[in-house]
Amino acid sequence: MALMLMISPAKRMDAVEGPPLAETRPAFLADAQRLAGELRSLGYHGARSVWRCSNELARPNWERLATMPEDMARDPRLLSPAMLAYVGIQYQHLAPQVMTGRQLAWLSSHLRVLSGMYGVLRPLDGVVPYRLEMQARLAVGGHRDLYGFWGDRLLDAILGAGADAIVNVASHEYAKAVTPWARRAGIPVVTCVFGTPRASDGRLAQRATELKAARGAFVRWCAERGVEEVGQLGGFAERGYALDRSRSGAGTLAFVRDAR
Repeated sequence: MALMLMISPAKRMDAVEGPPLAETRPAFLADAQRLAGELRSLGYHGARSVWRCSNELARPNWERLATMPEDMARDPRLLSPAMLAYVGIQYQHLAPQVMTGRQLAWLSSHLRVLSGMYGVLRPLDGVVPYRLEMQARLAVGGHRDLYGFWGDRLLDAILGAGADAIVNVASHEYAKAVTPWARRAGIPVVTCVFGTPRASDGRLAQRATELKAARGAFVRWCAERGVEEVGQLGGFAERGYALDRSRSGAGTLAFVRDAR
């Protein structure tokens, strides 16, 4: 099966310049401009309520909104490539800025970033730094939130790239924007789980910081090996992880490492 990995964005973003340079426009650019405009129309306090963050974080994001819809439409080469713009543990371990051309080409073909603002992003889509989580309560177009606004379009965009199986490496917040639609359509979804058995009951514990690092390392491992089939994913063995077949199933790959 031709696979497509989907991952979450990071809350923090920076404007960056390549290489690699951004090459393409986001598939849902017009929708992203609409969402930015909707946020701007709420005024500062309304936008901050949607963001649910401190004044310190809200202020620079509000200032960006002043010209964001217009900035989004600039030549992609003048914007930040999505994979380099996100700043966080997952992206540190994915490390796209030091990938080879072959590895970046693999990412472009096999990886999509889910986004509250942009919907779905390819690694080298040109973006403007933004703040808008998928779970944000932003009512748009008669929908009470972003899950309703995006509907099944994110799945269609992923499948439109030629995938017939989805590898879910995203958080629950973002995965649920795609996986329910995929299951209804009969599209195979394989969710990757990374954890450590708890001494008390043996159940897997997924600690947030390590989970983000593991997800980034997993995507990088796939890119380095040019993974093309779901059956190849079980070979992941970075950061002390190994596939636990007893905890895995048709829709789950459980990677386990000993407590440290």
